[in-house]
Amino acid sequence: MSVLRSRPVLRWLVPAAAAVAVIGGGAAVGTLAAEAEPSLPPRTAAQLLVDLQTSRLEGLSGTVVQRADLGLPPLVGLAPGNDLTTLLTGTHTLRVWYSGPDRQRVALLDTLGERDVIRNGRDLWTWESRGNTARHHTLGDAATAGAPAIEAGPSMPATPQQAADLALGAIDPSTEVSVGRSATVAGRDAYELVLQPRDRDSLVHQLRIAIDAKQHVPLRFEVLAKGSDQPAFEVAFTQVDYRRPDADQFTFNPPPGVSVTEETGERPAAGRPDHTAPTGDPQVRTEGSGWTTVLVAHLDEAAGKSSGATSAATPPAGAPDVSKLLGGLPAVSGDWGSGRLFTSRLITVLLTDDGRVLAGAVTPERLYQVARG
Repeated sequence: MSVLRSRPVLRWLVPAAAAVAVIGGGAAVGTLAAEAEPSLPPRTAAQLLVDLQTSRLEGLSGTVVQRADLGLPPLVGLAPGNDLTTLLTGTHTLRVWYSGPDRQRVALLDTLGERDVIRNGRDLWTWESRGNTARHHTLGDAATAGAPAIEAGPSMPATPQQAADLALGAIDPSTEVSVGRSATVAGRDAYELVLQPRDRDSLVHQLRIAIDAKQHVPLRFEVLAKGSDQPAFEVAFTQVDYRRPDADQFTFNPPPGVSVTEETGERPAAGRPDHTAPTGDPQVRTEGSGWTTVLVAHLDEAAGKSSGATSAATPPAGAPDVSKLLGGLPAVSGDWGSGRLFTSRLITVLLTDDGRVLAGAVTPERLYQVARG
């Protein structure tokens, strides 16, 4: 169990951000780079884990930048859960405010408008400026008792806290935990906790978590692929303020002409991040756990037939042309069957001729093993 499981703190940010997709543009990649290395008293990995577990955060506001360069093919969009794939490339920026477990706000700004998620007690609002539309949901007793915000769908980590929670949940005998170099992130001195898989089937080299030396809050999270010294994924504060935000930040005032949808009924609460949790789609499942988890999806259209090069069904309007996407991938085969393979420094995707998509931060051999059954 993750050491952050008992304390939601900023975990609400992830399902909230997933509810409104992602922004485009954002800060330059260079803003995520750490500043000069500070001199800090030595601390062990065990002490840093305790720091994360015992920190107390009353309030926070700041700017978070996420950058992803996973080398994913457009084929991933064929699988259910397209909201997730928009987070897997490019640089994205959001503003966050936190004032306890029942007051939180995320504002996502791009060149085309603004998208907000605001929680104030029982009230949960989402608003999108492009269509001037809003949704309002009244949370139940579980949410007001301090449970994390409701889960809206699949997500990539939107804050260093969420990414750290996912990573720490993977700590087991297959993980080596150590202390890295200290850093300055968002103007704050920070220790670095390093997680390194021992499983050779994983394409992940290290996960690095920069932890505020005084507040013990994750400030930056990085994923490095094997053979690379540049992060394939990182999410970091570029500015942070630990003062409690004003109450006005959590009051939603609908703009003139807004179209409001009232949502009724209970919605599922966000539980512990779990690589083996059901996805909610009967065509999608996960195999394995931890570093070598593999996502398996079944396509409605038998996109993989005849190696997908010529016989795929005509896609509906707006959908990717499966035959063109598959045609450029190398053909592979084995005792598991045959299909097409995409490889990158961190992600491997296998599309089988029987219509399956298998993907993970793993070697091709791991995908073949899962495909074999």
